[in-house]
Amino acid sequence: STAQQIAGKIGLGFNIGNTLEAVGGKTETFWGNPKITREFVAFVKQAGFTAVRLPVSWDQYANQTTAEIDAAWLSRVKEVVQYCVDNNLYVVVNIHWDGGWLETNVVPAKQVQTNAKQKAFWEQIATQLRDFDERVIFASANEPNVETAEHMAVLQSYHQTFIDTVRATGGKNAYRVLVVQGPSTDIEKTNKLWTQLPTDTLKDKLMAEIHFYTPWNFTGMMKDETWGNQFFYWGKDFHSKTDTAHNPTWGEEATVDQLFKLMKTQFVDKGVPVLVGEFGASLRTNLTGDDLALHLASRAHYFNYVVKQSLAMGLTPFFW
Repeated sequence: STAQQIAGKIGLGFNIGNTLEAVGGKTETFWGNPKITREFVAFVKQAGFTAVRLPVSWDQYANQTTAEIDAAWLSRVKEVVQYCVDNNLYVVVNIHWDGGWLETNVVPAKQVQTNAKQKAFWEQIATQLRDFDERVIFASANEPNVETAEHMAVLQSYHQTFIDTVRATGGKNAYRVLVVQGPSTDIEKTNKLWTQLPTDTLKDKLMAEIHFYTPWNFTGMMKDETWGNQFFYWGKDFHSKTDTAHNPTWGEEATVDQLFKLMKTQFVDKGVPVLVGEFGASLRTNLTGDDLALHLASRAHYFNYVVKQSLAMGLTPFFW
């Protein structure tokens, strides 16, 4: 299938986050989550999701001299991918933050050594997962830190290394759909700085990826600041009449429409699918009573609106 055909089949995806990418303890339970089980993946499927995004760390499991990834870890990731395929879920396997060896080094001074590691890791990951069918999709990175055109040129080289390396491992990887990330996976930076996709040996096998946590005051901000407050209530029909200091001052429905339309015009209308690889919003457990009820209703509205508008614009959303 082409990238467009697969994107059309996915619908709504789910991130199994804070597990396989947990850095620091060489175990997927290090950040407090239980190990991923076959039963949990079946639950994701039963809940109505049709795809899983699987954030993974690799560097802590790799020999720092040879870049060889521990065989047991490669096997564990393959086992979880198998859980997904057995449940007829599409699954996106990436190199996530991973200690920042790529994400924080999208600069010319680090380009050679980072490309070398990107190549070494993807040779092993792609070879390990080579025999899976098209339901398995690979993603080059997570949220590469890019601010300028110079940085973007470096990121382009990392994506090119990823594509070339995966294709060279052969088998089903010669025609597997691959995902490359926009600068900082930020819509506005992507629209401004990403002028062309890397090259591929095949046509219509690439997807672009952005993330969506707009407005941050609502989705992730954890305390009021001098420059602005948190937003507890999102959406034009969900503003508080009593806690007005925490109503949004920007970033509501019209902003979602405007930003998603940029991606539709830049990519989707030209035949390149776009994954909204992450979207989500914090649960404000500090609220009580009517404030909490309004917050919960507005949060549900946010999720609903982001998903509906993603799909309406031809984007493919993955809940975090």
